[in-house]
Amino acid sequence: METLTHFINADSLPLLFFITATFLVAGLVKGVVGLGLPTVAVGLLGLVMAPAAAASLLIVPSAATNVWQLMAGPSFRPLLRRLWPMMIGICTGTLVGSAVLPRDVTGYATTALGMALVLYAVFGLAKVRVAVPASLETWLSPVVGAATGLVTSATGVFVMPAVPYLQGLGLDKDDLVQALGLAFTISTFALAASLTFEGTFKPAVVLMSFYALIPALVGMLLGQWIRLRIRTEVFRKIFFVGVLVLGMQLSLRSFMP
Repeated sequence: METLTHFINADSLPLLFFITATFLVAGLVKGVVGLGLPTVAVGLLGLVMAPAAAASLLIVPSAATNVWQLMAGPSFRPLLRRLWPMMIGICTGTLVGSAVLPRDVTGYATTALGMALVLYAVFGLAKVRVAVPASLETWLSPVVGAATGLVTSATGVFVMPAVPYLQGLGLDKDDLVQALGLAFTISTFALAASLTFEGTFKPAVVLMSFYALIPALVGMLLGQWIRLRIRTEVFRKIFFVGVLVLGMQLSLRSFMP
């Protein structure tokens, strides 16, 4: 499995086409269901490159779309006051994970990514809703944040366990979407800092990440158009089944000859 910089320097048109198609699909999913861009992008890119390289491409599209999602909601300050321990946990977990997790075990990182995707898909298909008691939120919030940060550092995917936890807080629909935007935004910037310290997020990769923003935004607009014309629940099931299959493939890759 080659590094992303090698592909960019090789001026590979097939890879450029694959990146374009990946972020178009990832943006479309986010446009329809409101999340899933990093999951789809890192999962698909993980088929052809290491998770760290895939995560590097994700930075600009994820940051732009998540800030958009965050600022569109009505409750930024109340949510920040409530969730700041989780945000600190995300930053800490991501940076600590970057420092202590080995980076020379690409196969293990790919397997971990696959397992994270499988777990995410199973939760989604089962419609698992974890009710978080208010009495536990004070100490559970930073723990969940730190765990999310560690998963982010290892796989580039920052949905577990943040998404089930936020869904369990009893937020209304608009506040939940904005809370997800807050968590994803912090995770994206923490991941960017981690990859920069590692030397993975280089200028050539930054330019490619800016390029990936274009198909991601086109996909989001297309997804929003589709959302008005199909049942979101049907698309949601198709999405989670696809994530499940992709995650299983990545999980089993290290066992394949």
